[in-house]
This record gives sequence, structure tokens and C-alpha cells, in this order.
Amino acid sequence: MKAGKVESVGIDRLRWLVAISLIVAGVGGNWYFQSESLLVRVAALLSIMGLAVLVIWNSRKGKEIVSLLRESRSEVRRVVWPTNQETNQTTLVVLVIVLIFSLILWGLDSLLGWIISSIIG
Repeated sequence: MKAGKVESVGIDRLRWLVAISLIVAGVGGNWYFQSESLLVRVAALLSIMGLAVLVIWNSRKGKEIVSLLRESRSEVRRVVWPTNQETNQTTLVVLVIVLIFSLILWGLDSLLGWIISSIIG
């Protein structure tokens, strides 16, 4: 392994350790200072979480996550979403099929119940 890559991995691990420590400290601090105002605790917790996200964002994995989110966003834009009419028609078809199959299963259950009760007596 190259020296630069080992150093990068070490720095990334340190960043994740710092971020996790910030999150744990924020949650612990929120619990410890529960007698303080809720607004102050929420503001402090959001600030600490924002700092943790910023630390993670600067790591290699964090940059990969951001890249994945950007690619996902562009992929969602390319999706051809169904129209309202298509959605309503598909929903209606599904409901009709469910109703038909439930009637079939009810009929089979009744028939088998009648056959079993006539055999048993």
C-alpha cells in the first residue's frame, strides 16, 4: 500500500471517529442538560449534528455518498412518472383483481369446508 493512501485512510478513520464522537457527545449532552430549555438543547444538538455532517462530508466515503445522492437525484429526474389517469386506472385494475381473487378464495374455502364437514358428519 502506498504511504499516501495509508495516510488518507487513517485521516478518514479519524474524521469518522470525530464525527461519531460529536454525535455521541451531542446526544449525551442533550440528555445531561435535560433541565435546560428545549429550544437551546435542540439548537445545540442541530449545531453539533451539522458539524458532524461537515466532518463526514470531507471524508472519502462522505464524498462518495454525496456523489451517490447527486447521481440518484439526476436519475429520479429521468424517470417517466405515470399520469394521474394511468395511476387511477392501475389502482382500479389492482383492486378489481384483488376482489376477484378474494371471491375465488372465499368460494374455495367454503367448498372445502362444506366437503370436510359432510365427510366428518
